[in-house]
Amino acid sequence: MIPLFYYLALSAIIFSIGLFGFMTQRSGIRMLMCVELMLNAANINLVAFSSYNGDLTGQVFALYSIALAAAEAAIGFAILMSIYRVRDMIDLDKINVLRW
Repeated sequence: MIPLFYYLALSAIIFSIGLFGFMTQRSGIRMLMCVELMLNAANINLVAFSSYNGDLTGQVFALYSIALAAAEAAIGFAILMSIYRVRDMIDLDKINVLRW
């Protein structure tokens, strides 16, 4: 059996990559992808602790998190596509559509 530390280390690496990408990228699509990486890292933690403790609670929460991530990605992508139709770009530094 693989030790819990390996799962936690993998999750920390994936979360760090997602956080770094989210903080440095300005493209909306790349930012959505980085958020998905961070959510997947959290799911790895949930499933790892669930299998380590021998119950299914973490796996159920991971399924809810996956459903939430799919809804977030669909809505975020729809918002970005509507902004792209208006502005012909998705550079979030130059977009002020939602500001007064």
